Amino acid sequence: MDDAGVYKISDELAIIQTVDFFTPIVDDPYDFGQIAVANALSDVYTMGGKPLTALNIVCFPSKSLDISVLQAILKGGVDKMREAGVLLLGGHSVDDAELKYGLSVTGTVHPKRLVTNSGALPGDRLVLTKPLGTGIIGTAIKAGEADKETIARVTQRMAALNKKASELMLEFGVHACTDITGFGLVGHACQLAQNSQVGIKIDSVSVPLFEEAKDFIGKGLCPGGLYRNKEFYGDKVKYSKNTPEYLREIIFDPQTSGGLLVSLSAVSAGAFVKKLKEAGIADAAIIGEVVSEPKGEILVD
Repeated sequence: MDDAGVYKISDELAIIQTVDFFTPIVDDPYDFGQIAVANALSDVYTMGGKPLTALNIVCFPSKSLDISVLQAILKGGVDKMREAGVLLLGGHSVDDAELKYGLSVTGTVHPKRLVTNSGALPGDRLVLTKPLGTGIIGTAIKAGEADKETIARVTQRMAALNKKASELMLEFGVHACTDITGFGLVGHACQLAQNSQVGIKIDSVSVPLFEEAKDFIGKGLCPGGLYRNKEFYGDKVKYSKNTPEYLREIIFDPQTSGGLLVSLSAVSAGAFVKKLKEAGIADAAIIGEVVSEPKGEILVD
């Protein structure tokens, strides 16, 4: 949501515009295309909007990669856009030394139904809809340490749209929302807490994560972004003696196409999670609560 712009057109219509692109996290080009599109559309879903159109953004090293790689990436992207009901209008491409792919997305939302990351209220519960650890596992994939089953599982989660979670959070009276991407759980939770002038308490036992990430942390397979997030946001986090060591790393892990972190009333949270699971979002869980103090900080218990 950090790179999204919202433009009010009338009392019943606002336009959301976002731009997002990145380098591959998986080796399969078709899967990369799917993940890139799911990631780009997430900004619109986070704000309670409906993505309508997109422009491709491609940086492709034509001298080192075969054109079939680009074809597979674009096919994966188009298939994911069709799933989302998004129309591809065209795009822009450049010859670059490093492969990158993403989208410029335009969506709409009713101004009165616009969701931001500044409306969390003390007493709210926090629901996370996807597991953490994609950055760590992506590093393991590059190092040749991740097996096929792990790669398939993490790919499926990253390629999954946040569309249904977005629709359901509106039904259950969402107060605030952010998606978990490059700044990790802590970074995005800190932004939500600071913007809402509240504190956040996270229950370490309840946080969904890829179990394989624990082993990869032990092998030192952590992305550079994890350490940068920890350096930037580390002073905003306090831990209890019960917080596992591995979780002190995973909560800073930069996510690709991560889930939504939804703040809503305690009365609605349980039913919301139940509905998410019935919709196939099996990892959804209540991971914490919003508290009055200390403002802008995170306690991990």
